[in-house]
This record gives sequence, C-alpha cells and structure tokens, in this order.
Amino acid sequence: MTTMGNMCRALVRLDWARWEGRMEHAIDTSSEPTGAEPEACAWPLRLDHLEIGKDAVVASVDADDQALRQHILDMGLTPGTEVTMMKYAPMGDPIEIRLRGYELTLRRADAARIVLANIHDAHKLQRENAAVGSTEHPALGEKTYRPRPGAHPIPAGNSIAFALAGNQNCGKTTLFNQLTGSNQHVGNFPGVTVDRKDGQIKGHPEATITDLPGIYSLSPYTSEEVVSRNYILQTKPDALIDIVDATNIERNLYLTMQLMELDRPMVLALNMMDEVAANGGTIDVNLLESMLGIPVVPISAAKNEGTGELVEHAMHVARYRERPGRLDFCAPDGPDGGALHRCIHSVAHLIEDHAKAAEIPVRFAATKLVEGDALVREALGLDQNELDALEHIICQMEGESGKDRLSALADMRFAFIGEVCRACVVKPRESREHKRSVAIDRILTGRFTAFPAFLLIMAFVFWVSFGSLGAWLQGLMEEGVSWLTGLAAGALAAAGVNPVVQSLVIDGVFAGVGSMLSFLPLIVVLFLLLSMLEDSGYMARVAFVMDKVLRRFGLSGRSFVPMLVGFGCSVPAIMATRTLPSEHDRKMTVMLTPFMSCSAKLPVYGLLTAAFFARNSVLAMVSLYLLGVAVAAVVALVLKRTAFKGEPVPFIMELPNYRLPSAKTTVMLAWDKAKDFIQRAFTIIFAASIVVWFLQTFDGQLNVVADQSQSLLAGFGGIIAPVLAPLGFGDWRASTALVTGLLAKESVISTLAVLLGTESASALASLFTPLTAYTFLVFTLLYPPCVAAIGAVKNELGPRWAVAVFALQCGVAWIAAFVVRIVGTALGFA
Repeated sequence: MTTMGNMCRALVRLDWARWEGRMEHAIDTSSEPTGAEPEACAWPLRLDHLEIGKDAVVASVDADDQALRQHILDMGLTPGTEVTMMKYAPMGDPIEIRLRGYELTLRRADAARIVLANIHDAHKLQRENAAVGSTEHPALGEKTYRPRPGAHPIPAGNSIAFALAGNQNCGKTTLFNQLTGSNQHVGNFPGVTVDRKDGQIKGHPEATITDLPGIYSLSPYTSEEVVSRNYILQTKPDALIDIVDATNIERNLYLTMQLMELDRPMVLALNMMDEVAANGGTIDVNLLESMLGIPVVPISAAKNEGTGELVEHAMHVARYRERPGRLDFCAPDGPDGGALHRCIHSVAHLIEDHAKAAEIPVRFAATKLVEGDALVREALGLDQNELDALEHIICQMEGESGKDRLSALADMRFAFIGEVCRACVVKPRESREHKRSVAIDRILTGRFTAFPAFLLIMAFVFWVSFGSLGAWLQGLMEEGVSWLTGLAAGALAAAGVNPVVQSLVIDGVFAGVGSMLSFLPLIVVLFLLLSMLEDSGYMARVAFVMDKVLRRFGLSGRSFVPMLVGFGCSVPAIMATRTLPSEHDRKMTVMLTPFMSCSAKLPVYGLLTAAFFARNSVLAMVSLYLLGVAVAAVVALVLKRTAFKGEPVPFIMELPNYRLPSAKTTVMLAWDKAKDFIQRAFTIIFAASIVVWFLQTFDGQLNVVADQSQSLLAGFGGIIAPVLAPLGFGDWRASTALVTGLLAKESVISTLAVLLGTESASALASLFTPLTAYTFLVFTLLYPPCVAAIGAVKNELGPRWAVAVFALQCGVAWIAAFVVRIVGTALGFA
C-alpha cells in the first residue's frame, strides 16, 4: 500500500480514537454489572460484562480481523445501536443479546470487542409508528421500476430463470416448496459442492427457480455467501425473488439493499404478514414499494397466501427486464456531510469502465471496493495508480465523516432502513411467537435445565424411532416382506424354475434387498423427528448451549448441527459443514462427523441386538450412539493438540423464534430420504446382493459349491479375516459383510442374509457370541460409513483428506473394537 494510504489511515485512526474517547466519557460507570469478574472487567465497559436486563448503546467495534468486524457490523451491531443483554448460556458463554428486534448470540471473547456507552435499565420504548394508510396494493408495471435501456421483453414461452434469496429462518424453503411443489431436483452449483435446489414454478413450465443458500449479507464471510453472490453475478438469472421476514423487517432489509445494488430485476416477498397482522402491526406495502423502487408482495408462505400474486409480479419484471428504481441509498446531506455519498460516486466514476468490462454492476462494485472486498478488486483488474486513487478517496471519506469505511457503509444502510421503517411500518406489539419463544427458552436454554432438556429430547427421539413407533412399523414391514418372499418362492417352485435361479431370486434378491427394506420405517421416523427439531428452531438453541462444551474439543457450537445431522446421514452432514465460516472448524467437523452413527447403520444394530440382546435391544443401540460420541470426543482432543491447534472462529448466530414445523416441508424431506433409501435398495444393494450371491454360490471353475467355504467369496473374505481375527470375528463371512458395507452400510445385513440364508437370525449364533456381536457392532459403528460419505469428504476437502478420514476411521474402529473385546473378556462376558 502507498505511503499516502498509510498516512491517511493513521490520521483516521487518530480521529477515530478521539471519537471513541469521547464515547468512553459518556459511559455511566454506576451501572457496573453485578456478578462480573472484577479482574476481567476493564473500563470502558464492554458487551461481555453487560448485566442481564440492562440496555446499552454500541460505541465502537474493535477487531483486527476485517472480515469479522464487517460481519459484526452486517449483523446490525453498528455504533449507536441499542442492545439489551438477554442471558448467558448455561456455562456462562456465549451470550444472547437483543437488537433491532431480533436475538443474536456471540461469544464473550467477541463481545469484548464491542465498547458500550449509556448503560441503563432495559426499557420498552415503542418507536413512533408510521401513519399507514389503506392504499391498495400496486398493479403490475408501475413507474417506480426502470426497463433496461435497449432491452427487449422476453417473448412469451421463452425460458425464464429466477434466483430465490433471503436470510436464514425467513421461510425461504417453505416458499420454494409452495412455488415448485414436487417439481424439484437437487444438484450442485457449478464448480462447488454447495447443494442447489432447482424447481419449475407451478403453472409456468417455462420458469425455473434456484434456491440460493440462506445468507445475511453479500459480504463474503462464509463460503455460502460467496456462492450466492457469484451465482447471481456469473449465472445472471433473469430476476431475483428476495424473501423477507416481515416480523423482523429491519434486519432483513439489509440484504435487500445489497441485492438491489446488483441492478437485477427483483421482487420483494414480504413473508409472515399474517403474524404481523395477528400481533397488531401493519406495513404500508404501496409506500414501501415506492421507497424501495421494487415490487413488494405481502405473502404467507406457510399458508400459501399471496404466492400467486408474487409469481405474477416476478414473471412481469423478469419478462420486461424491469430493474430497481433506486440504487443510491446514501444521503447527499446526511450527518457526515455527504462524505460517503461523494466517496461512492467518485469510486463508481473511477471504475466504471472496469466494471462494465467485468460485467459487474457499477454501484455494487463501488460499495464493495469501499468495504475492501478482495474478490471484486481482483475481478476488476485495477492498476496500481487506480488502487492508489481508490485508497485516497476512501481515506478522505473516513477523515471527513469520522467513521471508518466499514462502519460508514453499515450506518448508511441501516439509516436508510430506519427511514423506511419509520415511514411504512406500524411496529406490532410483542408477538405471540416471541413470547412463546422466551417462555420455552427459560427451560430449553436455562442454566440448570438446558442439558437435562436436551438429553430428554434426544432420548424421546431415539425411543420413538427405535423402541415404539419405529419398531412397530418395522414389524409390519417385516411381515410384508416375509409374505411377499413366500409368495414369490411358491410361484417359482410351481412354475418349475431352475433351482439356481430360484436361489438367485429368493436367497439373493429377496434376502438381501428385502431384509434391508424392513428397516425403512426406522430411518423415516428418525429423519422426521430430526427435521422437526431443525424446523422448530431448536437446533440453533442446541448450538448456543453446546458452544462452550465443544470449544473445549476445538470446535464451535455451530459444528454441533452438522454432527447432529450425521445421526441421520453422513453425506448431508458433511455437506452441511460448508456453513461453518472457518476452514479450521470445517475440516475438524468433517473429520469427526462420520463417527456419529448414521441411520444406515440401524439395520445392522437392529438385527444383531434383536438376536443377542432381545430384552435390552434399545439400551444396546443407545449405548452405540453414546459410544460414537465418546470416541469422537477423544479423537477431537487428539486432533486439537496435533493437526488442529488453535481456537475455533467466532460464534455469531441469530436465534429465530420457535415455530411449528411445516408439515409439508417435513413430509417432503421424509419422502426424499425414503425415496433415496429405496433407490439405493434397488440399485446398490440389489447389485451387491446379486454379486454376493454369485460369489458365494460358485467356485473358481464356476461350479455350484456344496459348501460355501469353497466359494469365491470365502477366498476373498479369507484375505481380510486375519486382520479382524484379534477382534473375535475372523470368520470370512463377517469380513466379507464389512467389505460390502463400504458400498452402503445396509449391505452388511443383506450380505449376512445371503450368506446365512433366510433363517439368518438363528444362524447368527454360529458366527457370533454376545460379546463378539457387540464388538462387531462397535467396529461397524466406527469404520468408514460408506463410499458416498467418503466421496462427500473428497468433494468438500479434496482426495488427501478423504484418504486421511478413511485411514483414521479404520484405525480408530479397530482399536476401539479391540479394547471392547479385551474389557468384555476381562469382565467375564462371553
């Protein structure tokens, strides 16, 4: 950076320090929080020591990491913002604060970066409400939008592509499901492994919509924000649909303003308007549309209200290429004397030709350069003279306004949002949803009740999945499969079909695929319950409660959600780690997630626990889940002290209100998992069952064997058996089942069913004792889950990490199983 740039920044830092000094003198030192740690409490007071029930005003945000500081500002913690301390987590860290109408959690170490002023008792002063009229909602094609110069309308019938964007927890998935129904397919965004959902809009076969990852800002703090921004900039959808939570409009409009700067045709979907009205609030939609310069449509995605009108407006702006009527949000005569206004327009003039060449909207590029966005700066290809001029312009703005560049931009956006809300929004009284959330949180995040509540909830999930509803449905499925097998066997015998073919169908296909299908109910029930917990908002609370616990193992509370998803399936759990903002947390979570017992292992648990621990089968299965967590904790401690030294990244997360899970979304998720399970049953498992049947039926000369020990399969299994012999199951049949389990864990059961015959339950006694059966289950629990999961690791982190995860799990599984067998033998178990 140039000497001029360094001098400018030094002067700004001096002015900034003087301003902070003035704010420090405004602090009410009589409000020192009781119960604070005196040795850790340095004045001026910082957010980490604000007393519960106190309000304060943010004076400054101190952070050496620019990305972290920008993220804090983007979440609304800008100087001048009033915050309320709500609670501390059960273990004292992280904390929960309330600002701008929503709850935010962050660690005390990060809260210590935020200097406070004007500490006072919490109050509930209502903002002066807007004088909202009863204007009708605008029709299509209003004058507030501007057609793109020289652009011709898209002819009727031509394809139109939409992108759906919005904050997390704003109802985006529900809206996507309402717009597309079952016309969806899942893939990846080009060049990355982030999931993308595409769908065809109902009633419009020419229109497709892509569900972008939930984001708070187009500033690249997480990989998902980069993906969303790059998709919009590079793929250039015909229009954007921005969904906003109307109950928290001030927070959500921050993303809207950044999307508008992209200068793409867009529509604002004002979701949850039914909740706003039910709680005594209202929004002047017509005035809001006029001030923003884009169509605004009030909807309730959960009730499918207003979605038809939303589609009409979206189709209109896309077809006629109507861009936002407003891109400039900074006031020429604002409190800073128009310094930011002049800065942005000067930068825009400086880079206009570069932005056009790079096909990046000029206004968007200008604000991102002011923020110091390296991705945009690199894409524009500015020379050194232009970079020097850019830095000079920004430094001059910082000196004139008395604010650093990040604070100035955040203040500009939130100031405009405040102006809009004062003019358009009648603030509702405290919503029923928020009151309900506060009441529930007294138990679910309470100091003495959070951990017992979590254990009770997870115990209930496992009991319903394995011990009551799931087990009952499994029994029905087993009876159906048995009846169908008997029917097929009788039909083949009556038709005089060759005995070898009969064996292929009954002992191969029906024994392998049928035995696995019987466990479908367990998996569907488990996924249903986990999906309901996630949709309700409880998963975010679990991350809040568990953060300090996980930090001792080198992880953050956000890592808990992917690991919990791992109890359902390792593949989406590994993919879910992309929401973690640091590579440290992401890689470590990927390494540990496969130790969580995925639902594909349930058939193995169900068969062996029923055969050897009939009266205590549920207890045996739960012990395996707990053992997986314990082993993951030990491995985490080892990794923390070796390959992953250092602290996890800051924990900053919004806490949504509790809501009843969407029945449609939950059922669709369960159907997707069931469909995936059935597809694997009739593809991978079907093929594996036939291969196993062939190898165990024939010898090297392709003669039918009378003794399976002479078969091709016995020869292959015999190569691996010596490695497993110290664990107590060195039989070639057990080793073969474990090898086929690498294709899919369900293959372990289908292989054993083929090798042991249709009466496999009774034949298991010849292969295992109760101790070796449990040891076999421990090995199955901890060794690599499946090829698909290892493939997911490869896609996320690369082939070297995939090999490392595979080797780590094989080694840990062997050691843990060996320890279990030694301890079990010493205790006298057979």
